[in-house]
Amino acid sequence: MIVENPRRLRLQKIAAHGFLIIFLALILFPFAMVLSISLREGNFTIGELIPSNPTLEHWYLALGFDYTRADGTVVSPPYPVLLWMWNSVKIGLAAAFGVLVLSTVSAYAFSRIRFRGKAPLLDSLLILQMFPTTLTLVALFAIFDSLGSVSPVIGIDSHMSLVLVYMSAIMMHIWTLKGYFDNVDPALDKAAAMDGASPWQTFRHIFLPLVVPMMAVIFVLVFMGCVNEYATASVLIRSEDQMTLAVGSRLYLNEFKYLWGDFAAAAILSGLPITVVFLIAQKYLVSGLSDGAVKG
Repeated sequence: MIVENPRRLRLQKIAAHGFLIIFLALILFPFAMVLSISLREGNFTIGELIPSNPTLEHWYLALGFDYTRADGTVVSPPYPVLLWMWNSVKIGLAAAFGVLVLSTVSAYAFSRIRFRGKAPLLDSLLILQMFPTTLTLVALFAIFDSLGSVSPVIGIDSHMSLVLVYMSAIMMHIWTLKGYFDNVDPALDKAAAMDGASPWQTFRHIFLPLVVPMMAVIFVLVFMGCVNEYATASVLIRSEDQMTLAVGSRLYLNEFKYLWGDFAAAAILSGLPITVVFLIAQKYLVSGLSDGAVKG
């Protein structure tokens, strides 16, 4: 039987807690700085961590309300932050649902259906996915600029165009879900077929419930990536009312004036949709991430 030294055990607990506190402080310090900037008077990045004269002016403007200062000056919101946030949420949800549907069906097909050229197709798609999207920005602009002459819905300055681009990044998710399906006992397929189930019914009622945790992880990751994505959105979206929050926030830092306080408030608001999605899907995330570490 192993006997622990009480003094040594106490020191280990103190060291572990001290490390966690320092680690947590390092993580929260940047957020505290941004929050401090959003509560300061004016638009300055340098100042006290806890403002001596805090103000909600930047938050009023970020939420779309006019703000009346102490001297009677009325300040109007310079940009439609809430509209930008809604655009980000709308695009993120559409792209996440699209990626989820395509990757789940494709993974099931690659795992359970035999067809010629399956292995080379999987490998080639994975190789193509290794190239970053930024390498294709010029080509994407040219393609959607040409498609816009046919239909504005899939042209430049269209949310649908941006969703289609985001939905193209599904190969890694296909591989992840394919690993799940590969580890399901093939006897389930045979049992379902003996009971008269079609391939779609087998997928819908047997396999789909098994991958719900990993689907939640993929949905959150795709949504988070779409909400925070800047490069592609800045190329395909032009008008101010169509911008996402990541692209629109750049307008606060123009060449004539840096509105750091307004920018900080908008930056904190950008984390709200991701936080809500995390809270909704959290019961699936732990099991999905832990299972994903050993599947495949």
